Amino acid sequence: MSASPTGGPPEEPPSDAPDAHRSRADRHPRADRTGLLRRLLRARGRADRPQTAARRDTSPDLDDCRRELARWQRHADSFERELTRVSFERAHLLAWLAALHPSSAVVAPAAGAGPDGTHLLRLVAGGRQLSWRLPPRDIPLFAHVPYTERATGHLPRDGPTAAEQAAHIRSHTRLLALEGTLFAAPAPACGRPQARPTEH
Repeated sequence: MSASPTGGPPEEPPSDAPDAHRSRADRHPRADRTGLLRRLLRARGRADRPQTAARRDTSPDLDDCRRELARWQRHADSFERELTRVSFERAHLLAWLAALHPSSAVVAPAAGAGPDGTHLLRLVAGGRQLSWRLPPRDIPLFAHVPYTERATGHLPRDGPTAAEQAAHIRSHTRLLALEGTLFAAPAPACGRPQARPTEH
C-alpha cells in the first residue's frame, strides 16, 4: 500500500548524517583554512631548510679564516721583531766601523732629506768611499763621528750602488784577511794546548 500524498512532511535526515548537497568547506570552513595554512607553512619550511643549512656551513669557514688571520698576524709580529733586532745590531756595527776609521768617517744628510730625516755614514775603506743610510733613530749612536752638512768627495747621488759596495767590501775583507795571515807572528808550538783524547 502506497503512502498517502496528504501525509505529513518527509522526515529530515539527522544532523550528523552526510549531506551530498553541502560541501566540506561549508561544513568546516575553519578546519580547512587551518589545514591549508599548515600545508603552506610545511612547504615554506622545506624550502627554507637548504638556506639555513648553507648559512650554518659558512661558520666553520669563518672560524678557519679567523685562525688563519691570527696565524699570519703572529708571523708578521715575529718578522717585525726580527727586523727591529737586525736593524739595532746593524746600527751598532756601523758605529763600531766608524770608530775604526776616525780619519775618514763622517755623518752627512742624505740627498733630499730634511734636518730630521735620513742621514748617511761615509767612510773610506780600501781606497774607496763607502756609505750607509742611517734612519733618524740611529743618529745618537754616531755622536763620536764628525757631522758635516755637505757630502765629502765627488759621489753621484748617495754614493756607490749596493752591489758595487758589497763587491768592494768582499774584496777588501779578503785582502785584510790575507794581510793578517802574512804578517801574523806564528804562535810557539809549546804554547798550543794539546788535544786530549776523548773519553768514551
